[in-house]
Amino acid sequence: MMRISRIKSILIILASLLGCLLAVPSLMPETTRKAVFGSLPAWVPQKAVSLGLDLQGGAHVLLEIDKPDLIRSMNTQLRDDVRRVMREERVALQGGIAMQPRGVQFRIPQADDRARALPKLRLLAQPAGQQLFGPTGTQTIDLVEAPDGQITMTYSDLGLNERIRRVGQQTIEVIEKRINIDGTKEPSIQRQGLDRILVQVPGLTDPQQLKERLGRTAKLQFRFVAEAGAADTEQMRNRDSGQLVAVERSVIVEGEDLIDAQASFDQRTGQPIVNFRFNIRGSQRFGDATTRGVGRQLAIVLDNEVISAPVVQTPITGGSGQISGQFSVEQVNSLSLLLRAGALPAKLAIIEERTVGAGLGADSIRAGLLASYLAMALVAVFMIVTYGFFGVVAVIAVTINVFMLLGLLAVIGATLTLPGIAGIVLTVGMAVDANVLIYERVREEARMGRSAISALDAGFERALSTIVDANLTTLIAAIVLFFLGSGPVRGFAVTLSLGILTTVFTAFTLSRLMIATWYRWRRPSKVVI
Repeated sequence: MMRISRIKSILIILASLLGCLLAVPSLMPETTRKAVFGSLPAWVPQKAVSLGLDLQGGAHVLLEIDKPDLIRSMNTQLRDDVRRVMREERVALQGGIAMQPRGVQFRIPQADDRARALPKLRLLAQPAGQQLFGPTGTQTIDLVEAPDGQITMTYSDLGLNERIRRVGQQTIEVIEKRINIDGTKEPSIQRQGLDRILVQVPGLTDPQQLKERLGRTAKLQFRFVAEAGAADTEQMRNRDSGQLVAVERSVIVEGEDLIDAQASFDQRTGQPIVNFRFNIRGSQRFGDATTRGVGRQLAIVLDNEVISAPVVQTPITGGSGQISGQFSVEQVNSLSLLLRAGALPAKLAIIEERTVGAGLGADSIRAGLLASYLAMALVAVFMIVTYGFFGVVAVIAVTINVFMLLGLLAVIGATLTLPGIAGIVLTVGMAVDANVLIYERVREEARMGRSAISALDAGFERALSTIVDANLTTLIAAIVLFFLGSGPVRGFAVTLSLGILTTVFTAFTLSRLMIATWYRWRRPSKVVI
């Protein structure tokens, strides 16, 4: 077992060197790293471990879903659904549809009309809680029919909470897209309660920029400007002139049909614009509308503001177009980013905002590094005093283990937090524990009178199963922490899992290579540990 082929030896050495090289950028200050690696080819590893909020500071924002705005949106949707049912069934309402605090109210005077419409209206009140175990039986909408034909449709408490839950989940996904598109490293986005979302962005130097992006719904719509005498219209403010513009309520295409949006410049005027492209459904609807509406103004509505209203000169059937206006370069970049990420399903209110300074991060880093250095120094002294030369081998293996762990964290783009530093310190202890198991087994075999090569072979071979079992159970615990935990807990789990892999490699494979090289050089007759 102590005979290792040349090819395996070369591969072990190359793997160790590569792991150490990947860790080098993480050990340099940012300015030095840019100066050193800036002139090197792109294929040279340059990624460094990102520091978490507790180490480098950043922005901390607590958001709350605007329930009144969400309820108004739900009421509007319900009203439109009722109108659609009435239109399909050719039912006339008496007095129109009145908005209620959590629903709508209307009157169908004719009994025959009610008999046709009520089954379709009840379909709108689907059971809430379509979860793993099926529907709960509780309706999202309570429908009450009065003897005089008055019908009241009200969102139930369970239905409202279920809608808030789904909106919260969609909001988390959109926020994560917006922040990651900007290149921010490993934001922490967590839900707190039913309607609150905590966003923590490490290293963010401009919290105001984050608030602007989180505060905008970025709801894009394409509508026609209303013609004179049109009935179903609404007034919207023109963003540039400030004047009110009457636009049709009917929406041609919404932002959810966008598949791309990029900042660019108009080739004729040189002004910043946003080029956009629709999916197949959006392209077809946009092409049909512009074919019918040649000569009409097309209002581009963003967050209930008309940002542009060009005249349709020819049918636009290619599925792409541009948004122009009095934009700055920063505005078109932000707008294109928001449109690519998608619209927020509801407005958000910022109820708490904190900026974590770098001072706390520096103190945490110093404390964490001091703990790491002290732990490694004490472990090194113990191993060298206890096992002599073999202790030196263990210390070298542990050092390379830490470098390889940092390199792997940099490669996968992980964020290092204080729990992550604790994971590194724990990895050091586990790596040494593996070496102790091997050396104690070698010591027992040597006491039984075996030769040096036989004792070394038996020590590594018989300790391997114990090392694998111990590390495998720890890996299972780390995986459970990763999938069930969140935030720093997941960071600790990632660091611990990678540390287990590097530990098995360095404590068994690398240490065996170093000891085998020592044996071929010294050729001892007995092993003294």
